[in-house]
Amino acid sequence: MGPIITEFLGTMFIVFIIFATNCNYLAIGAATAIAVLLGKSLSGAAFNPVVAMALYLSGKITKQYLFPYIFIEILGGLTGFYLYTKIISKS
Repeated sequence: MGPIITEFLGTMFIVFIIFATNCNYLAIGAATAIAVLLGKSLSGAAFNPVVAMALYLSGKITKQYLFPYIFIEILGGLTGFYLYTKIISKS
């Protein structure tokens, strides 16, 4: 269950930063670097369904993790946007 939670939190964090900083490239790069450094050893740090598919095709993750990764990454992205709308856009 650890890799799935890592993918969810990493994707949520990156999407939240994208919206909260109004697409500031430096902040997005820093957030992505932090997420990858913290998540690489736990889940492979895909944080994107296309990257998860590439990891599967290269043999780095198994089919057992592919569809849960894709589902949880989409859910993490939606949650990151939801948090942005509730926390930042109301201010």
